Amino acid sequence: MKATVDGIVIADAPRDNLISIEGNWYFPPTSLTAGVLSNSPTAYNCSWKGDAQYHDVTTAGGAHHDAAWSYPTPYPASFDRVGKDYSSYVAFDKRVVTIG
Repeated sequence: MKATVDGIVIADAPRDNLISIEGNWYFPPTSLTAGVLSNSPTAYNCSWKGDAQYHDVTTAGGAHHDAAWSYPTPYPASFDRVGKDYSSYVAFDKRVVTIG
């Protein structure tokens, strides 16, 4: 599956390597295109996943604030609910990024 924004691929991985959580596809860190994500100062805490890290997505087409997020150190108890360790996997805002 690919994640694209502004017609540019920003992540690409086989579907079997992605994790679906609450309707969002989380891409493994190794599938990300280098240099398109930068950390955002936006803070968010999920009661069952932990502290999120938001990311701005920047391509030649422009910058998109908080268009991606990850959980660098999710609560270990959440792995049972998700079925896998998803530390640092990245999900994208579907209003900005096309997944398919």
